[in-house]
Amino acid sequence: MLLEFAVVPVGKGESLGSEVSKVLDIVDESGLTYKVGSMSTVVEGNWDELLELVKKCHNIVRAGGTRVVTTMKIDDRPLKETGRITEKIGSVEAHLGRELKK
Repeated sequence: MLLEFAVVPVGKGESLGSEVSKVLDIVDESGLTYKVGSMSTVVEGNWDELLELVKKCHNIVRAGGTRVVTTMKIDDRPLKETGRITEKIGSVEAHLGRELKK
């Protein structure tokens, strides 16, 4: 299962690097496979692992403010349990016949 998520503190101004670093520290320490993007993070794992991770990330940001918006998208393909973060990109590149910018 892949989960893409973003945790955004509301009312903290325009620069959110400090809050984002707290979230990514939790993601990194989780031991799950992940890929950081400029506006969200994709993590691979099972349902319980992923929801627990997002809950921890949401709560660390919530502890420092009064309002947090967390968004999630889930790609649940049970027969493909691991390696999907890179496989999905590789599949598109194979169709294109070239590598994409990463």
